[in-house]
This record gives sequence, structure tokens and C-alpha cells, in this order.
Amino acid sequence: MSEIAPSTESPPPVEAGPQAGDLVKRHRLSTRIWHWANAVTLLIMLMSGLMIFNAHARLYWGEYGANFDTPWLKIGSARIGTYEYGYLQVAGHRIETTGLLGYWNDPDGTPHRRAFPYWATIPSNYSLADARTWHLAFAWVLSLGLAAYLVWSLVNRHLQRDIHIRRGEWRMRHLWQEVKDHARLRLPSGAAALRYNTLQKIAYAGVLFGLLPLMILTGLALSPGTDAWLPLVTEVFGGRQTARSIHFLCAFSLVAFFVIHIAMVVLAGPFNELRSMVTGWYRLPKERNR
Repeated sequence: MSEIAPSTESPPPVEAGPQAGDLVKRHRLSTRIWHWANAVTLLIMLMSGLMIFNAHARLYWGEYGANFDTPWLKIGSARIGTYEYGYLQVAGHRIETTGLLGYWNDPDGTPHRRAFPYWATIPSNYSLADARTWHLAFAWVLSLGLAAYLVWSLVNRHLQRDIHIRRGEWRMRHLWQEVKDHARLRLPSGAAALRYNTLQKIAYAGVLFGLLPLMILTGLALSPGTDAWLPLVTEVFGGRQTARSIHFLCAFSLVAFFVIHIAMVVLAGPFNELRSMVTGWYRLPKERNR
């Protein structure tokens, strides 16, 4: 039997995945549209919600709450002699906030005794009716947009592929390593930057399946009309005032998420991150020495 001579041809090249420096597609059109629509919607809802809060700048637990009841949170103003000041009071502890909360001046120098200043509210002049109109109109945008995004993300498997947290990612050793990497600003690089790390997945899942649905449900519980067709919503939260407090806490949890999100965008490279959320294209960052 004759021996087969060894081939002198080189093996076919193996296709390499995306490398550091490559421009790759990162975000789908549906994700980008929902991201920007949601950003505008939440900003308008927050600012109109602050104007609604100005009508009664106190928060309570339970079913009832009025001026003579003890709130767990209060924003107001007080006077000591001729000195008037604004304050934030939480669980009986008072912090002076003159010029920012409770007591502030408008551009003309006129003092106002309202919780949140004109630049933080919609409308900027006090109007509870207009604030409710803005708030309820964009509540529909938020609710329908969230429902459509979740359904479409199930269809294109975005949730299963990018948000689903796998068993190995829940290990304390893995989570602690990611916490240390973030604390040292060792952000993912190369192809790893295309995948959400576990901390990102937890944050995004918490917003999508926790904060936003809870905002919508507590918002319904605050509506007197809900009592007519679904009083159970208010009862589940233990009363309208509890629902109002949870609604407020969820709103500022979203503000905290936004601040952290922007900080991470700046640290990761704002131009590259912004381009990926506008056009979908993202340049993989260079590998870092660990």
C-alpha cells in the first residue's frame, strides 16, 4: 500500500471574532428607540411629578395622611427670628436646604416656599392641574412603551441572550470580582465589552422588572379612579399613602440609576457609548493589561 504524501497546503484560516478596535453593531433599532423615548418620558414624568409633590410636600405610611399627621418625609420652610430657611426632614432629622428645597428664589429674586424649585418642575410656575395633565399623558407612553419593548425583546431573544443571569454569574466569588473590577475602574475591553456583565444585568433587570412596573402599579394606586374598577391595587400596597411613598422612592431610585449610568458612560468613553446608542455602531475598546 502506498503512503499518502503529507499535504503542503496551509489549513484554511479560522474566522476570528471581533477584535479590539473593530467597529461592530451593538444595539438594535428597537433598543435605541426605546432608550431615547424612555429617557424623555421619564424626565417629563419626574419633573411633572415634583410639581404634583409640591401640592403636599409630605409622605406618610398607611391609608391616610394630612397636615396634622406625622410624615416620615417632609420638605418645608421655617423661621427663626428674621431668618427663614428651607429644610428636608426625614424621620425627625432635619437638614437645612435653603436655596434648593423648601425655600428658594426665582430668577427675579422673589422668594418661594415650595418643596422643589421652578427649574426642576413642569410647569415651572405652580399649577397642579397642568402637572397632572403632563404626568398622566406620559404615563401612557411609559406603560405602553415598556409593554411593547418587553414583548419585542422576548421575540428577538434580547432578554434571554443579554439580560438573563446564568447560574455561574450568581456565584459570590464572581460577583465580588466584578465589584472589585468596577471599584478599580477596570471596565470590560475588547470583545468582552459587547456583553453585559453581571452587575449591568442585575441593574437592567431591576429597572425593567422591578422599578418601572412598580412605578406604574403605585401610580395606578394613587388614582381615585382606580378605586372604582380595581380597588385591590391600592389595598395591595396597604393604602394610598404607602403607595405614594413607594412611588416617590422608586422615582428617586431611577434618578440614582441614571446618575450611575451616566458616570459609567463617561468612564467608558462618552463618544463611543453615545454613538452606539444613536447609530448602533460601537468601536471595541483596546485590551487592557490586568
